[in-house]
Amino acid sequence: MLKKATSGIAFVSWMATVTYLSLATLTNSGGGWLNLNIPHKDKIAHFIFYFVATFLGFFFFLGFFDKRNKILPVLMISLLFAITYGMVIEILQYNFFPNRSGDVYDALANSLGAFAGAVVVKLFFASKSVLK
Repeated sequence: MLKKATSGIAFVSWMATVTYLSLATLTNSGGGWLNLNIPHKDKIAHFIFYFVATFLGFFFFLGFFDKRNKILPVLMISLLFAITYGMVIEILQYNFFPNRSGDVYDALANSLGAFAGAVVVKLFFASKSVLK
């Protein structure tokens, strides 16, 4: 029960943070990592957001299924959720937030991050007996 609650809190908190950072108007007030001159840093951030979302989402959604099931259905749910959520955020940015801009390349970075998260879950956790 505690594992399910912990994974739920982690996943929901992460998604709330991603949503806030994706939809809020952020100002660059002279300091911090926003001033770093890293090419495509926003795409890197998108990749990381959805990599972690897929990873945490897997453990969250796993709590709703029988542990004896194979991990593939749960992993697919987590992957599809992350990709769909990323696309919805980009559509919201494009249509409803004038200070934000929806971008096809952001959606691609979101999707690639989600796929990478799914691959990591499959590679590193598939051999665990609890996930088989």
